[in-house]
Amino acid sequence: MKIIIISCLMVSYMGWTAFNAQNQDDPLKESIKRGKEVYNDFCLQCHMADGQGVKDAFPPLAESDFLLQKRKESIKAVMYGMSGEITVNEVVYNGNMSNQGLYDDEVADVMNYILNSWGNKSEKMVTEEEVKSIKKEVEEKKAEQ
Repeated sequence: MKIIIISCLMVSYMGWTAFNAQNQDDPLKESIKRGKEVYNDFCLQCHMADGQGVKDAFPPLAESDFLLQKRKESIKAVMYGMSGEITVNEVVYNGNMSNQGLYDDEVADVMNYILNSWGNKSEKMVTEEEVKSIKKEVEEKKAEQ
């Protein structure tokens, strides 16, 4: 009986270890998973569960040309918020997105989620290092002024 229980525990442990390793082998998938949680906590209220936004108020993230073509500006918007006019999918929006106070890793994760959801596809993963680099660039520009 003890041998059977020990064998079952070993098989279970080996299966769990293999499952865990498989999920950790894809950092983008893990980032997207975490990013979905960040999105649900901070972004969903304005950009909606389907990423469609609200007509004439909050731009869509779904199939967003701005998001896909202006990566750095999109990351800055998530980091710092933004105000003023932007054009998304040929529609002009003039609103205010407040700073959500996200950490660098949360910015990277939520960007990976939205860049790979609702018809968006980005081959290049947003990393925490990229976010930090953009933050450093912004801070240097502020110091120059």
